[in-house]
Amino acid sequence: MIKQTIQKDQIVAMKAKDPFKVQTLRYILAQIKNKEIDQQVELSDGDVVNLIRKESKKLQESMTSYKDAGRQDLVDEDQKQFDIITSYLPKEISDMELKEKIKEIIDANADLFQKNPNAMIGLCVGKLKSIADSSRIAEMVRSWS
Repeated sequence: MIKQTIQKDQIVAMKAKDPFKVQTLRYILAQIKNKEIDQQVELSDGDVVNLIRKESKKLQESMTSYKDAGRQDLVDEDQKQFDIITSYLPKEISDMELKEKIKEIIDANADLFQKNPNAMIGLCVGKLKSIADSSRIAEMVRSWS
C-alpha cells in the first residue's frame, strides 16, 4: 500500500513538473524494487517502512557530515529529500506509549531480563520496530536496566 502511494505521488509530481520530488520518489521506488529482486518477493508495508527508515537515517547522517563541513547547500538538499521520504513513514508513538509497551515486553520476559538485560534490546526492537525507531527503543530499554 505504501509502495502504491509512492507510485501515485510520483505521477502527481510528474504532472506538477516537480523534478526534485520525482527524482526522490524514483530513488525510493528503485530501492524498493532492488530489495524485491534480491528477496524474490514483493515487500510488505513493514519492509517498505524499514527501508524508508534506513534511507532517512542515511540522509540524517549525511546532513550531519555536510553541516560539519560547512556545506549548507547540501544540507538543504538532503533536508528536502528527508522531508519527502519521511512523509511516508507512519507516525511514531509517544515516549509514554513506548515505555508502556517496553514494560509489557519486559514483564512478559522477566527471567530473561534478569539474566541478560541487553538481550531485551533485540527482543523489543524486533517487536516494536514498526511503531518506533530502533535507536529510540534501544535507548529506552538501556535506561530501564
